[in-house]
Amino acid sequence: MVGLFFITVLGIILRLVGIDKPEGLWNDEYISWFVASHPFGGGFLTELKAQCHMPFYYLYLKAFMAWGGQSDLLLRLSSVAAGVLSIIVMYFVGAQKNKKIGLIAALMTSISSFLIYYSQEVRLYSVLFLFSALSLLYFIKFLNNKCATNLGGLILFDFLIMFTHTIGFVFVFFQLAALSVLLFKEYKKQLSVIWLSIGVLAVLSVPLISSIFTTKSFSQWWGSFSISKIGFLLTDYFSPVLTNLVNAPDKFFYVHSLSFVFFTTVPALIALFLIIKSIIKNRTNTLLLASSVGFVCVLVIAAIAGRLVFITKYSIEIYPILIFLAAYGVDSFNKKFIGNILISIFCAINLTYLILSPVSAPKMPRPQGHKIVADMIRRAQPKSGDVILLEYYPYQRFTKYIDFSSYNVMSIDKGTFPMFLAPDVTYQDVVSDGKNLYKDMFQNKKSGYLEAQIDKHVLNNLKQNQSVIVISSDSVSFYPPEVLNKISNDPYLYQKTPIMYMIFSYIKNHVFLTLSKNLSVTRFERAGDWSLVRFTKLNK
Repeated sequence: MVGLFFITVLGIILRLVGIDKPEGLWNDEYISWFVASHPFGGGFLTELKAQCHMPFYYLYLKAFMAWGGQSDLLLRLSSVAAGVLSIIVMYFVGAQKNKKIGLIAALMTSISSFLIYYSQEVRLYSVLFLFSALSLLYFIKFLNNKCATNLGGLILFDFLIMFTHTIGFVFVFFQLAALSVLLFKEYKKQLSVIWLSIGVLAVLSVPLISSIFTTKSFSQWWGSFSISKIGFLLTDYFSPVLTNLVNAPDKFFYVHSLSFVFFTTVPALIALFLIIKSIIKNRTNTLLLASSVGFVCVLVIAAIAGRLVFITKYSIEIYPILIFLAAYGVDSFNKKFIGNILISIFCAINLTYLILSPVSAPKMPRPQGHKIVADMIRRAQPKSGDVILLEYYPYQRFTKYIDFSSYNVMSIDKGTFPMFLAPDVTYQDVVSDGKNLYKDMFQNKKSGYLEAQIDKHVLNNLKQNQSVIVISSDSVSFYPPEVLNKISNDPYLYQKTPIMYMIFSYIKNHVFLTLSKNLSVTRFERAGDWSLVRFTKLNK
Protein backbone atom coordinates (compact mmCIF):
# COMPACT_ATOMS: atom_id res chain seq x y z
CA MET A 1 0.00 0.00 0.00
CA VAL A 2 3.04 2.29 0.19
CA GLY A 3 3.08 2.47 -3.60
CA LEU A 4 -0.61 3.44 -3.69
CA PHE A 5 0.03 6.15 -1.10
CA PHE A 6 2.73 7.84 -3.20
CA ILE A 7 0.70 7.45 -6.40
CA THR A 8 -2.28 9.09 -4.69
CA VAL A 9 -0.13 11.95 -3.36
CA LEU A 10 1.21 12.50 -6.87
CA GLY A 11 -2.36 12.61 -8.17
CA ILE A 12 -3.37 15.14 -5.50
CA ILE A 13 -0.42 17.40 -6.35
CA LEU A 14 -1.16 17.29 -10.09
CA ARG A 15 -4.81 18.13 -9.44
CA LEU A 16 -4.06 21.05 -7.11
CA VAL A 17 -1.46 22.77 -9.31
CA GLY A 18 -3.13 25.78 -10.91
CA ILE A 19 -6.56 24.91 -9.55
CA ASP A 20 -7.52 28.50 -8.63
CA LYS A 21 -8.23 29.70 -12.17
CA PRO A 22 -8.00 33.52 -12.43
CA GLU A 23 -10.47 33.52 -15.33
CA GLY A 24 -13.28 32.22 -13.13
CA LEU A 25 -15.96 29.75 -14.18
CA TRP A 26 -16.71 29.40 -17.87
CA ASN A 27 -20.23 28.84 -19.22
CA ASP A 28 -20.74 25.11 -18.49
CA GLU A 29 -19.18 25.46 -15.04
CA TYR A 30 -21.22 28.57 -14.37
CA ILE A 31 -24.39 26.64 -15.19
CA SER A 32 -23.36 23.95 -12.67
CA TRP A 33 -22.98 26.56 -9.95
CA PHE A 34 -26.07 28.51 -11.03
CA VAL A 35 -28.32 25.44 -10.82
CA ALA A 36 -26.86 24.16 -7.54
CA SER A 37 -27.01 27.62 -5.92
CA HIS A 38 -30.82 27.75 -6.07
CA PRO A 39 -32.67 26.72 -2.89
CA PHE A 40 -34.74 23.53 -3.10
CA GLY A 41 -37.91 25.57 -2.79
CA GLY A 42 -36.64 28.51 -4.80
CA GLY A 43 -36.08 27.36 -8.34
CA PHE A 44 -33.75 24.39 -7.98
CA LEU A 45 -36.17 21.87 -9.44
CA THR A 46 -37.14 24.27 -12.22
CA GLU A 47 -33.51 24.75 -13.18
CA LEU A 48 -32.90 20.99 -13.08
CA LYS A 49 -35.65 20.42 -15.63
CA ALA A 50 -34.04 22.92 -18.00
CA GLN A 51 -30.69 21.08 -18.10
CA CYS A 52 -29.52 18.54 -20.67
CA HIS A 53 -27.98 16.25 -18.03
CA MET A 54 -29.49 14.09 -15.33
CA PRO A 55 -29.82 15.56 -11.82
CA PHE A 56 -27.34 13.71 -9.58
CA TYR A 57 -24.30 15.94 -10.15
CA TYR A 58 -26.22 19.08 -9.25
CA LEU A 59 -27.34 17.42 -6.01
CA TYR A 60 -23.73 16.41 -5.31
CA LEU A 61 -22.47 19.95 -5.95
CA LYS A 62 -25.26 21.42 -3.85
CA ALA A 63 -24.27 19.20 -0.91
CA PHE A 64 -20.63 20.24 -1.34
CA MET A 65 -21.63 23.93 -1.38
CA ALA A 66 -23.73 23.49 1.78
CA TRP A 67 -20.63 22.14 3.49
CA GLY A 68 -17.99 24.57 2.26
CA GLY A 69 -19.46 27.60 0.50
CA GLN A 70 -19.58 28.86 -3.07
CA SER A 71 -16.08 30.11 -3.89
CA ASP A 72 -14.64 29.02 -7.23
CA LEU A 73 -11.86 27.17 -5.41
CA LEU A 74 -14.31 25.20 -3.29
CA LEU A 75 -16.40 24.33 -6.33
CA ARG A 76 -13.33 22.98 -8.13
CA LEU A 77 -12.29 21.01 -5.04
CA SER A 78 -15.56 19.08 -5.35
CA SER A 79 -14.16 17.61 -8.58
CA VAL A 80 -10.70 17.10 -7.06
CA ALA A 81 -12.26 14.96 -4.33
CA ALA A 82 -13.89 12.66 -6.88
CA GLY A 83 -10.67 12.59 -8.92
CA VAL A 84 -8.53 11.51 -5.98
CA LEU A 85 -11.01 8.81 -4.92
CA SER A 86 -10.91 7.51 -8.50
CA ILE A 87 -7.18 6.80 -8.19
CA ILE A 88 -7.81 4.58 -5.17
CA VAL A 89 -10.80 2.86 -6.78
CA MET A 90 -8.80 2.10 -9.93
CA TYR A 91 -6.16 0.43 -7.77
CA PHE A 92 -8.80 -1.94 -6.41
CA VAL A 93 -10.12 -2.53 -9.93
CA GLY A 94 -6.69 -3.70 -11.10
CA ALA A 95 -5.98 -5.51 -7.84
CA GLN A 96 -8.85 -7.87 -8.61
CA LYS A 97 -6.24 -9.49 -10.90
CA ASN A 98 -3.06 -8.69 -8.93
CA LYS A 99 -1.44 -5.81 -7.04
CA LYS A 100 0.89 -4.91 -9.91
CA ILE A 101 -2.03 -4.31 -12.27
CA GLY A 102 -3.73 -2.35 -9.49
CA LEU A 103 -0.73 -0.05 -9.03
CA ILE A 104 -0.37 0.48 -12.79
CA ALA A 105 -4.08 1.30 -13.14
CA ALA A 106 -3.83 3.74 -10.22
CA LEU A 107 -0.71 5.36 -11.69
CA MET A 108 -2.29 5.79 -15.13
CA THR A 109 -5.33 7.37 -13.46
CA SER A 110 -3.13 9.60 -11.32
CA ILE A 111 -1.17 11.10 -14.23
CA SER A 112 -4.00 11.18 -16.78
CA SER A 113 -4.09 14.68 -18.25
CA PHE A 114 -7.73 14.18 -19.17
CA LEU A 115 -8.71 13.32 -15.60
CA ILE A 116 -6.54 16.08 -14.17
CA TYR A 117 -8.28 18.61 -16.41
CA TYR A 118 -11.75 17.46 -15.36
CA SER A 119 -10.71 17.24 -11.72
CA GLN A 120 -10.36 21.03 -11.99
CA GLU A 121 -13.69 21.59 -13.78
CA VAL A 122 -16.98 22.30 -12.04
CA ARG A 123 -18.75 19.71 -14.17
CA LEU A 124 -20.01 16.17 -13.78
CA TYR A 125 -17.18 14.29 -15.52
CA SER A 126 -14.86 13.66 -12.56
CA VAL A 127 -17.78 12.28 -10.55
CA LEU A 128 -18.97 10.26 -13.54
CA PHE A 129 -15.54 8.65 -13.96
CA LEU A 130 -15.62 7.69 -10.26
CA PHE A 131 -19.01 6.01 -10.64
CA SER A 132 -17.86 4.25 -13.81
CA ALA A 133 -14.73 2.99 -12.03
CA LEU A 134 -16.86 1.70 -9.14
CA SER A 135 -19.23 0.05 -11.60
CA LEU A 136 -16.26 -1.68 -13.24
CA LEU A 137 -14.96 -2.76 -9.83
CA TYR A 138 -18.24 -4.45 -8.92
CA PHE A 139 -18.56 -5.89 -12.42
CA ILE A 140 -15.25 -7.72 -11.93
CA LYS A 141 -16.03 -8.59 -8.30
CA PHE A 142 -19.35 -10.07 -9.34
CA LEU A 143 -17.63 -12.20 -11.97
CA ASN A 144 -15.31 -13.51 -9.24
CA ASN A 145 -17.96 -13.89 -6.54
CA LYS A 146 -21.67 -13.93 -7.42
CA CYS A 147 -22.84 -12.67 -4.01
CA ALA A 148 -25.64 -10.21 -3.25
CA THR A 149 -23.19 -7.50 -2.11
CA ASN A 150 -21.36 -7.43 -5.43
CA LEU A 151 -24.64 -7.56 -7.33
CA GLY A 152 -25.98 -4.67 -5.28
CA GLY A 153 -22.82 -2.64 -5.83
CA LEU A 154 -23.03 -3.11 -9.60
CA ILE A 155 -26.71 -2.09 -9.69
CA LEU A 156 -26.11 0.91 -7.40
CA PHE A 157 -23.31 2.43 -9.45
CA ASP A 158 -25.06 1.73 -12.73
CA PHE A 159 -28.02 3.63 -11.29
CA LEU A 160 -25.71 6.53 -10.38
CA ILE A 161 -24.20 6.58 -13.86
CA MET A 162 -27.68 6.82 -15.37
CA PHE A 163 -28.73 9.53 -12.90
CA THR A 164 -25.60 11.55 -13.67
CA HIS A 165 -25.20 11.37 -17.47
CA THR A 166 -28.06 11.60 -19.94
CA ILE A 167 -26.56 8.96 -22.23
CA GLY A 168 -25.27 6.81 -19.37
CA PHE A 169 -28.05 4.30 -20.03
CA VAL A 170 -26.33 3.41 -23.33
CA PHE A 171 -23.15 2.47 -21.48
CA VAL A 172 -25.09 0.48 -18.89
CA PHE A 173 -26.89 -1.43 -21.65
CA PHE A 174 -23.64 -2.54 -23.31
CA GLN A 175 -22.04 -3.36 -19.97
CA LEU A 176 -24.95 -5.60 -19.00
CA ALA A 177 -24.95 -7.18 -22.45
CA ALA A 178 -21.30 -8.17 -21.89
CA LEU A 179 -22.13 -9.53 -18.44
CA SER A 180 -25.02 -11.53 -19.87
CA VAL A 181 -22.80 -13.15 -22.49
CA LEU A 182 -20.34 -14.18 -19.79
CA LEU A 183 -22.80 -15.54 -17.23
CA PHE A 184 -26.20 -16.19 -18.78
CA LYS A 185 -26.13 -20.00 -18.75
CA GLU A 186 -25.24 -20.30 -15.08
CA TYR A 187 -26.73 -17.19 -13.49
CA LYS A 188 -29.97 -16.37 -15.28
CA LYS A 189 -31.67 -15.39 -12.02
CA GLN A 190 -29.06 -12.85 -10.92
CA LEU A 191 -28.89 -11.37 -14.40
CA SER A 192 -32.66 -11.10 -14.51
CA VAL A 193 -32.57 -9.08 -11.28
CA ILE A 194 -30.00 -6.69 -12.80
CA TRP A 195 -31.87 -6.24 -16.07
CA LEU A 196 -35.17 -5.79 -14.27
CA SER A 197 -33.71 -3.21 -11.86
CA ILE A 198 -32.08 -1.20 -14.63
CA GLY A 199 -35.18 -1.59 -16.79
CA VAL A 200 -37.42 -0.10 -14.07
CA LEU A 201 -35.13 2.91 -13.81
CA ALA A 202 -35.04 3.27 -17.59
CA VAL A 203 -38.86 3.25 -17.76
CA LEU A 204 -39.09 5.85 -14.99
CA SER A 205 -36.54 8.00 -16.83
CA VAL A 206 -38.29 7.85 -20.22
CA PRO A 207 -40.14 11.20 -19.83
CA LEU A 208 -36.95 13.06 -18.89
CA ILE A 209 -34.77 11.37 -21.51
CA SER A 210 -37.43 11.90 -24.18
CA SER A 211 -37.71 15.57 -23.25
CA ILE A 212 -33.94 16.03 -23.50
CA PHE A 213 -33.59 14.28 -26.86
CA THR A 214 -36.62 15.88 -28.52
CA THR A 215 -36.11 19.47 -27.39
CA LYS A 216 -35.39 21.71 -30.34
CA SER A 217 -32.44 23.93 -29.45
CA PHE A 218 -28.97 24.97 -30.49
CA SER A 219 -27.32 23.08 -27.62
CA GLN A 220 -25.23 20.96 -30.02
CA TRP A 221 -24.65 23.36 -32.89
CA TRP A 222 -20.93 24.01 -32.82
CA GLY A 223 -19.36 21.00 -34.55
CA SER A 224 -19.86 18.09 -36.91
CA PHE A 225 -18.51 14.54 -36.80
CA SER A 226 -15.25 13.56 -38.52
CA ILE A 227 -13.26 10.31 -38.39
CA SER A 228 -10.34 12.16 -36.79
CA LYS A 229 -12.37 12.56 -33.59
CA ILE A 230 -12.19 8.82 -32.91
CA GLY A 231 -8.41 9.16 -32.99
CA PHE A 232 -8.61 12.15 -30.66
CA LEU A 233 -10.60 10.04 -28.21
CA LEU A 234 -7.61 7.74 -27.84
CA THR A 235 -5.06 10.58 -27.66
CA ASP A 236 -7.13 12.56 -25.16
CA TYR A 237 -7.35 9.53 -22.90
CA PHE A 238 -3.75 8.39 -23.07
CA SER A 239 -1.55 11.26 -24.26
CA PRO A 240 -0.91 14.48 -22.34
CA VAL A 241 -2.13 16.59 -25.30
CA LEU A 242 -5.85 17.36 -24.95
CA THR A 243 -7.51 18.18 -28.28
CA ASN A 244 -11.21 17.29 -28.26
CA LEU A 245 -12.35 19.06 -25.11
CA VAL A 246 -14.85 21.23 -26.98
CA ASN A 247 -14.47 20.60 -30.70
CA ALA A 248 -11.51 19.00 -32.48
CA PRO A 249 -10.07 19.91 -35.89
CA ASP A 250 -11.09 17.81 -38.90
CA LYS A 251 -7.48 16.74 -39.45
CA PHE A 252 -5.67 14.51 -36.96
CA PHE A 253 -2.21 16.02 -37.47
CA TYR A 254 -3.42 19.60 -37.32
CA VAL A 255 -0.05 20.80 -35.98
CA HIS A 256 2.99 20.07 -38.13
CA SER A 257 5.54 19.57 -35.39
CA LEU A 258 7.62 16.55 -34.44
CA SER A 259 7.23 17.27 -30.74
CA PHE A 260 3.44 17.49 -31.13
CA VAL A 261 3.35 14.18 -33.02
CA PHE A 262 5.60 12.57 -30.41
CA PHE A 263 3.67 13.67 -27.32
CA THR A 264 0.30 13.03 -28.98
CA THR A 265 0.79 9.67 -30.64
CA VAL A 266 3.54 7.72 -28.87
CA PRO A 267 1.78 7.26 -25.49
CA ALA A 268 -1.55 6.64 -27.25
CA LEU A 269 0.00 3.94 -29.44
CA ILE A 270 1.63 2.32 -26.40
CA ALA A 271 -1.74 2.25 -24.62
CA LEU A 272 -3.46 0.85 -27.72
CA PHE A 273 -0.83 -1.89 -28.02
CA LEU A 274 -1.26 -2.78 -24.33
CA ILE A 275 -5.06 -2.91 -24.70
CA ILE A 276 -4.76 -5.25 -27.69
CA LYS A 277 -2.31 -7.38 -25.75
CA SER A 278 -4.78 -7.65 -22.85
CA ILE A 279 -7.64 -8.99 -24.99
CA ILE A 280 -5.73 -11.61 -26.99
CA LYS A 281 -6.13 -14.42 -24.45
CA ASN A 282 -8.78 -13.12 -22.08
CA ARG A 283 -12.45 -13.40 -23.04
CA THR A 284 -13.66 -11.09 -20.28
CA ASN A 285 -11.30 -8.34 -21.45
CA THR A 286 -12.50 -8.84 -25.01
CA LEU A 287 -16.13 -8.37 -23.98
CA LEU A 288 -15.26 -5.32 -21.87
CA LEU A 289 -13.62 -3.74 -24.89
CA ALA A 290 -16.54 -4.78 -27.12
CA SER A 291 -18.99 -3.05 -24.76
CA SER A 292 -16.87 0.11 -24.92
CA VAL A 293 -16.75 -0.03 -28.72
CA GLY A 294 -20.52 -0.50 -28.84
CA PHE A 295 -21.02 2.59 -26.67
CA VAL A 296 -18.72 4.66 -28.89
CA CYS A 297 -20.53 3.45 -32.02
CA VAL A 298 -23.83 4.73 -30.64
CA LEU A 299 -22.22 8.12 -29.95
CA VAL A 300 -20.86 8.22 -33.50
CA ILE A 301 -24.32 7.47 -34.93
CA ALA A 302 -25.85 10.19 -32.73
CA ALA A 303 -23.14 12.66 -33.82
CA ILE A 304 -23.68 11.89 -37.52
CA ALA A 305 -27.42 12.38 -36.97
CA GLY A 306 -26.71 15.78 -35.42
CA ARG A 307 -27.99 14.91 -31.92
CA LEU A 308 -24.69 15.57 -30.16
CA VAL A 309 -21.12 16.63 -30.83
CA PHE A 310 -18.58 13.80 -30.61
CA ILE A 311 -16.47 15.04 -27.69
CA THR A 312 -14.17 12.80 -25.67
CA LYS A 313 -15.79 13.61 -22.32
CA TYR A 314 -19.15 12.27 -23.47
CA SER A 315 -17.64 8.76 -23.55
CA ILE A 316 -15.88 8.97 -20.18
CA GLU A 317 -17.81 5.93 -18.87
CA ILE A 318 -15.52 3.68 -20.94
CA TYR A 319 -12.30 5.29 -19.71
CA PRO A 320 -11.91 3.10 -16.57
CA ILE A 321 -12.23 0.03 -18.79
CA LEU A 322 -9.53 1.29 -21.15
CA ILE A 323 -7.17 2.08 -18.27
CA PHE A 324 -7.79 -1.34 -16.73
CA LEU A 325 -7.13 -3.11 -20.04
CA ALA A 326 -3.92 -1.15 -20.64
CA ALA A 327 -2.71 -1.94 -17.11
CA TYR A 328 -3.63 -5.59 -17.64
CA GLY A 329 -1.66 -5.54 -20.89
CA VAL A 330 1.51 -4.49 -19.08
CA ASP A 331 1.38 -7.69 -17.05
CA SER A 332 0.53 -9.90 -20.06
CA PHE A 333 4.03 -10.26 -21.50
CA ASN A 334 5.95 -13.49 -20.99
CA LYS A 335 9.05 -11.34 -20.66
CA LYS A 336 7.96 -8.93 -17.95
CA PHE A 337 10.67 -6.37 -18.70
CA ILE A 338 8.95 -5.50 -22.03
CA GLY A 339 5.76 -4.43 -20.30
CA ASN A 340 7.77 -2.57 -17.67
CA ILE A 341 9.70 -0.66 -20.33
CA LEU A 342 6.52 0.29 -22.19
CA ILE A 343 4.71 1.60 -19.12
CA SER A 344 7.86 3.45 -18.02
CA ILE A 345 8.05 5.22 -21.40
CA PHE A 346 4.32 5.96 -21.23
CA CYS A 347 4.58 7.52 -17.78
CA ALA A 348 7.77 9.43 -18.58
CA ILE A 349 6.21 11.09 -21.63
CA ASN A 350 3.05 12.04 -19.77
CA LEU A 351 4.86 13.40 -16.72
CA THR A 352 7.39 15.33 -18.80
CA TYR A 353 4.63 17.14 -20.64
CA LEU A 354 2.63 17.74 -17.47
CA ILE A 355 5.63 19.31 -15.75
CA LEU A 356 7.25 21.24 -18.61
CA SER A 357 4.51 22.27 -21.02
CA PRO A 358 2.91 25.69 -20.38
CA VAL A 359 -0.39 24.33 -21.73
CA SER A 360 -0.48 21.03 -19.86
CA ALA A 361 -3.75 20.02 -18.20
CA PRO A 362 -3.29 21.76 -14.81
CA LYS A 363 -1.94 24.93 -16.44
CA MET A 364 -4.46 25.33 -19.25
CA PRO A 365 -6.24 28.68 -19.05
CA ARG A 366 -10.00 29.07 -19.27
CA PRO A 367 -10.25 31.85 -21.90
CA GLN A 368 -14.06 31.77 -21.79
CA GLY A 369 -14.09 32.36 -18.02
CA HIS A 370 -16.81 34.80 -16.98
CA LYS A 371 -14.65 36.58 -14.40
CA ILE A 372 -12.68 37.97 -17.37
CA VAL A 373 -15.80 39.89 -18.43
CA ALA A 374 -16.39 41.27 -14.93
CA ASP A 375 -12.77 42.47 -14.71
CA MET A 376 -12.98 44.08 -18.18
CA ILE A 377 -16.14 45.97 -17.22
CA ARG A 378 -14.55 47.25 -14.02
CA ARG A 379 -11.50 48.47 -15.94
CA ALA A 380 -13.83 50.30 -18.33
CA GLN A 381 -15.10 52.26 -15.29
CA PRO A 382 -18.78 52.50 -16.20
CA LYS A 383 -20.85 55.23 -14.57
CA SER A 384 -24.25 54.77 -13.00
CA GLY A 385 -26.84 54.65 -15.76
CA ASP A 386 -24.45 53.55 -18.50
CA VAL A 387 -25.62 50.80 -20.82
CA ILE A 388 -23.94 47.39 -20.79
CA LEU A 389 -24.82 45.36 -23.89
CA LEU A 390 -23.94 41.67 -23.69
CA GLU A 391 -23.80 39.54 -26.84
CA TYR A 392 -24.35 35.77 -26.78
CA TYR A 393 -24.78 35.33 -22.99
CA PRO A 394 -27.51 36.83 -20.76
CA TYR A 395 -26.38 39.01 -17.87
CA GLN A 396 -27.19 36.26 -15.33
CA ARG A 397 -24.07 34.43 -16.56
CA PHE A 398 -21.89 37.07 -14.87
CA THR A 399 -23.71 37.98 -11.65
CA LYS A 400 -21.41 35.78 -9.55
CA TYR A 401 -18.62 38.25 -10.31
CA ILE A 402 -20.28 41.64 -10.83
CA ASP A 403 -23.30 43.58 -9.61
CA PHE A 404 -25.20 45.09 -12.55
CA SER A 405 -27.75 46.98 -10.45
CA SER A 406 -26.20 50.41 -11.16
CA TYR A 407 -26.33 50.00 -14.93
CA ASN A 408 -28.85 49.58 -17.70
CA VAL A 409 -28.16 46.04 -18.87
CA MET A 410 -29.47 44.41 -22.03
CA SER A 411 -28.41 41.27 -23.84
CA ILE A 412 -28.75 39.92 -27.35
CA ASP A 413 -28.15 36.38 -26.28
CA LYS A 414 -28.54 32.89 -27.67
CA GLY A 415 -32.10 32.72 -26.37
CA THR A 416 -33.39 36.18 -27.34
CA PHE A 417 -31.56 37.05 -30.58
CA PRO A 418 -34.54 36.36 -32.94
CA MET A 419 -36.46 39.39 -31.64
CA PHE A 420 -33.56 41.65 -32.61
CA LEU A 421 -32.99 40.30 -36.13
CA ALA A 422 -36.39 40.13 -37.81
CA PRO A 423 -40.07 40.68 -36.99
CA ASP A 424 -42.36 37.73 -36.35
CA VAL A 425 -39.54 35.15 -36.29
CA THR A 426 -39.42 32.90 -33.22
CA TYR A 427 -36.61 30.88 -31.72
CA GLN A 428 -38.21 27.66 -32.94
CA ASP A 429 -38.47 29.13 -36.45
CA VAL A 430 -34.71 29.67 -36.42
CA VAL A 431 -34.04 26.16 -35.09
CA SER A 432 -36.18 24.69 -37.87
CA ASP A 433 -35.25 26.90 -40.83
CA GLY A 434 -32.78 29.54 -39.70
CA LYS A 435 -30.41 29.34 -42.64
CA ASN A 436 -33.17 30.05 -45.13
CA LEU A 437 -34.69 32.79 -42.97
CA TYR A 438 -31.42 34.65 -42.46
CA LYS A 439 -29.55 34.03 -45.72
CA ASP A 440 -30.44 37.40 -47.28
CA MET A 441 -29.52 39.10 -44.01
CA PHE A 442 -26.08 37.47 -43.99
CA GLN A 443 -25.60 38.60 -47.60
CA ASN A 444 -26.49 42.17 -46.54
CA LYS A 445 -29.45 42.16 -48.94
CA LYS A 446 -31.74 42.88 -46.00
CA SER A 447 -30.43 45.13 -43.31
CA GLY A 448 -31.85 47.64 -40.92
CA TYR A 449 -33.99 45.74 -38.43
CA LEU A 450 -31.14 45.13 -35.98
CA GLU A 451 -30.03 48.74 -36.39
CA ALA A 452 -33.57 49.92 -35.65
CA GLN A 453 -33.63 47.81 -32.48
CA ILE A 454 -30.34 49.31 -31.31
CA ASP A 455 -31.76 52.78 -31.96
CA LYS A 456 -34.90 51.94 -30.02
CA HIS A 457 -33.36 50.19 -27.03
CA VAL A 458 -30.02 51.99 -26.73
CA LEU A 459 -29.38 55.18 -28.67
CA ASN A 460 -32.75 56.85 -28.13
CA ASN A 461 -32.35 56.53 -24.36
CA LEU A 462 -28.72 57.58 -24.13
CA LYS A 463 -27.89 60.93 -22.55
CA GLN A 464 -24.91 63.17 -23.20
CA ASN A 465 -21.61 61.74 -21.83
CA GLN A 466 -23.19 58.37 -21.14
CA SER A 467 -21.53 55.24 -22.52
CA VAL A 468 -22.51 51.92 -24.03
CA ILE A 469 -20.17 49.05 -23.13
CA VAL A 470 -20.46 46.17 -25.58
CA ILE A 471 -19.15 42.73 -24.60
CA SER A 472 -18.70 40.14 -27.38
CA SER A 473 -17.73 36.48 -27.21
CA ASP A 474 -14.97 36.16 -29.81
CA SER A 475 -15.19 32.37 -29.76
CA VAL A 476 -18.57 32.50 -31.53
CA SER A 477 -18.46 35.83 -33.40
CA PHE A 478 -15.29 35.84 -35.47
CA TYR A 479 -16.46 36.38 -39.08
CA PRO A 480 -16.01 39.92 -40.45
CA PRO A 481 -18.73 41.14 -42.87
CA GLU A 482 -16.84 40.21 -46.05
CA VAL A 483 -16.21 36.64 -44.86
CA LEU A 484 -19.82 36.25 -43.75
CA ASN A 485 -20.96 37.42 -47.16
CA LYS A 486 -18.61 34.98 -48.88
CA ILE A 487 -19.86 32.04 -46.80
CA SER A 488 -23.52 32.84 -47.43
CA ASN A 489 -22.91 32.99 -51.20
CA ASP A 490 -21.16 29.61 -51.30
CA PRO A 491 -23.71 26.74 -50.95
CA TYR A 492 -21.13 24.26 -49.65
CA LEU A 493 -19.64 26.61 -47.07
CA TYR A 494 -23.08 27.84 -46.04
CA GLN A 495 -24.30 24.32 -45.41
CA LYS A 496 -21.18 23.40 -43.45
CA THR A 497 -20.90 26.52 -41.27
CA PRO A 498 -22.82 26.42 -37.95
CA ILE A 499 -25.57 29.03 -38.04
CA MET A 500 -24.83 30.42 -34.58
CA TYR A 501 -21.34 31.50 -35.66
CA MET A 502 -22.95 33.45 -38.49
CA ILE A 503 -25.73 34.92 -36.36
CA PHE A 504 -23.46 36.31 -33.67
CA SER A 505 -20.84 37.46 -36.14
CA TYR A 506 -23.61 39.41 -37.89
CA ILE A 507 -24.80 40.85 -34.57
CA LYS A 508 -21.29 41.86 -33.52
CA ASN A 509 -20.54 43.49 -36.87
CA HIS A 510 -23.78 45.45 -37.13
CA VAL A 511 -23.94 46.55 -33.51
CA PHE A 512 -20.44 47.98 -33.90
CA LEU A 513 -21.30 49.76 -37.16
CA THR A 514 -24.55 51.20 -35.77
CA LEU A 515 -23.00 52.50 -32.56
CA SER A 516 -19.85 53.84 -34.24
CA LYS A 517 -21.99 55.99 -36.59
CA ASN A 518 -23.54 57.79 -33.65
CA LEU A 519 -21.03 57.53 -30.80
CA SER A 520 -17.30 57.77 -30.21
CA VAL A 521 -15.16 54.72 -29.41
CA THR A 522 -13.46 55.57 -26.11
CA ARG A 523 -12.08 52.18 -25.12
CA PHE A 524 -11.24 48.83 -26.66
CA GLU A 525 -9.93 45.76 -24.84
CA ARG A 526 -9.53 42.10 -25.68
CA ALA A 527 -8.90 39.45 -23.01
CA GLY A 528 -9.24 35.69 -23.29
CA ASP A 529 -12.08 34.97 -25.72
CA TRP A 530 -13.79 38.31 -25.06
CA SER A 531 -13.82 41.78 -26.56
CA LEU A 532 -15.01 45.02 -24.95
CA VAL A 533 -15.77 48.23 -26.80
CA ARG A 534 -16.96 51.37 -25.00
CA PHE A 535 -18.91 53.89 -27.05
CA THR A 536 -19.57 57.31 -25.52
CA LYS A 537 -22.04 60.06 -26.49
CA LEU A 538 -19.71 63.06 -26.46
CA ASN A 539 -20.49 66.73 -26.93
CA LYS A 540 -20.27 67.70 -30.60
